[in-house]
Amino acid sequence: MNPEKERWVLLIVLSVIWGSSFILIKKSLEHFNPYEVGALRVLIAGVLLLPLAIMNMRKFPKKHLKWLLLAAFTGNFIPMFLFPIAETKVSSSIAGIVNSMMPIFVIIVGSLFWKFSTSKRQLFGVAISFTGACILAFSGGPSGELKLVPIVLLLIATLCYAISITTVKSKLQMIPAKILSAFVFSFVLIVPSLIALVFAGFFNSVEPSKDFFIGLGFVSLLSIFGTGLAMMLNYRLLSISTPLFASTVTLLMPVVAVLWGILDGEKLTQMQGFGGVVILAGLIFLRAKPLDKK
Repeated sequence: MNPEKERWVLLIVLSVIWGSSFILIKKSLEHFNPYEVGALRVLIAGVLLLPLAIMNMRKFPKKHLKWLLLAAFTGNFIPMFLFPIAETKVSSSIAGIVNSMMPIFVIIVGSLFWKFSTSKRQLFGVAISFTGACILAFSGGPSGELKLVPIVLLLIATLCYAISITTVKSKLQMIPAKILSAFVFSFVLIVPSLIALVFAGFFNSVEPSKDFFIGLGFVSLLSIFGTGLAMMLNYRLLSISTPLFASTVTLLMPVVAVLWGILDGEKLTQMQGFGGVVILAGLIFLRAKPLDKK
């Protein structure tokens, strides 16, 4: 498959996987507290990828360790806690919607720290989608109530993702995607996730029961697909495209997140539906090729 087709396939697959993550977080929160959901999500991915990390231990260049730590904690640790915390106050649909603002942060972080160049067309396309995201995020739900703190937490998580993917593109692009994912979750994040579980009281309150195993099933799905597999695909997408293109996955994710939310009984207003259409319009404009001049 040529790189152009591959990156679009990856974009669509990632949109489906990550767009489904928000409903899995919501279901996991019915059985665990948000800190347990975040820590378990990271820990399960780390344990599964540990054999791969051990087999490739010598392949990671030690001179890039500081960039690995930065990418790991901003992309695969901090947001894993911020999203569940926020979803105790807002719907899974809104969480997916706010996350669509990541291209804006990619442009800001890339321009300020990594000197990435962007075209006027890209900026305009992202601006259109950002407008749609604002309509969705700030139109409120059926009750009309909007809570600022969870929205801010979601924005911080989105900023963290932007820092991570621009770091990977700038400093870690030479490392194969599956090896990078294995190092991130196994050698960097297993111990912090275990510590987080201790402080969350998981080991003191855990009792094997039907409720526990149902919750563990949701978290496992979230971890295996929404974390481990998705990060491998994301790192691969970064290696064959730009950070801005890779971040446009967050413009399609709200569509998937909202559909799952509706299926789960969440209500979507007409204004939120309009915002989703605007997001898609911005994505189409962002990636459309300009007409050839005659």
